[in-house]
Amino acid sequence: MHKVAVVILNYNGRDHLLHFLPTLITHSPDAEVIVADNCSTDDSLAVLQQFPSVRTILLDQNYGYAGGYNEALNQVNADYYLLVNSDVEVSPNWIAPLSHFLNENKDYAAVQPKILDFNQKDYFEYAGAAGGFIDLLGYPYCRGRVFNTLEQDTGQYDSNADIFWASGACFMIRSEVFKQAGGFDADFFAHMEEIDLCWRVKSLGLKIAFVPNSVIYHVGGGTLNKTSPRKTYLNFRNGISLLIKNLPIPMLLVALPVRLILDWMAAFLFWKNESFSHFAAVFKAHAGAMRAFPSQIKLTIRSGTRLKNQKKAILPVAYYVLRKRNYEAINNTK
Repeated sequence: MHKVAVVILNYNGRDHLLHFLPTLITHSPDAEVIVADNCSTDDSLAVLQQFPSVRTILLDQNYGYAGGYNEALNQVNADYYLLVNSDVEVSPNWIAPLSHFLNENKDYAAVQPKILDFNQKDYFEYAGAAGGFIDLLGYPYCRGRVFNTLEQDTGQYDSNADIFWASGACFMIRSEVFKQAGGFDADFFAHMEEIDLCWRVKSLGLKIAFVPNSVIYHVGGGTLNKTSPRKTYLNFRNGISLLIKNLPIPMLLVALPVRLILDWMAAFLFWKNESFSHFAAVFKAHAGAMRAFPSQIKLTIRSGTRLKNQKKAILPVAYYVLRKRNYEAINNTK
């Protein structure tokens, strides 16, 4: 059994595979490298034939990020799963700091590297930056990224740190913990499924860390474009589902109505900017979340999870009203 399995979930990513896979193979000499293909319709499989050292797992349909990884990891035998997007450039020695941290810290379940922007390599990247947190209403943000404001990497986060969630763009998790926590929620399909998983991991009494000595560079939007209404739908729907599944009922009764109102305000801004498809996506997202409410609320009652390490700020208020645009400012909000 391999100590580390590097698992890339691919969907129509032939160009990313050609560009990034050779470097990843070079910098992962002691790990098993696996590409799980989510039923691509391009010639990804032909490209993968150029890399005989890479194990390929063929899925019979597009299960999305969450379901795709669940299906693939059922076929992977390793102590640590290292999940990485296909649009990621890894750096030399990117694996060792992550595995070493987990080897030395048994109370930690998962770790995330420093995630920088592939196109501006001295800036943090949107999807994870220097580790994720959530506010009182479940809005996610990162050290190095609050909403769309990205910080330049000046070494301000160059120390190991506890975080609330690790980015789905790249993180390492103990395989037994992934299974114990139930894996990803396939109903999420894509977006915020890693936050939901990390929340459940923390409910087991385990911790999650940011390890800056491992560095990767992420393109972002490799599968679903940032301007897609589908992306808006998934983000808003899964944001509500995240709260319903994981907040204790008394907190949910307060947080959910406020979150819905703030989402409606965001929808109004889409309308004002004539982004009508995104405006509609918000309300479709809420309808989708409400349809899933009965089954998800049962999970909340059964699990009794508690929100740990959340920040006391309400992110939209701190960002748009108080004009606090970075992690340190948000963290110091009273």
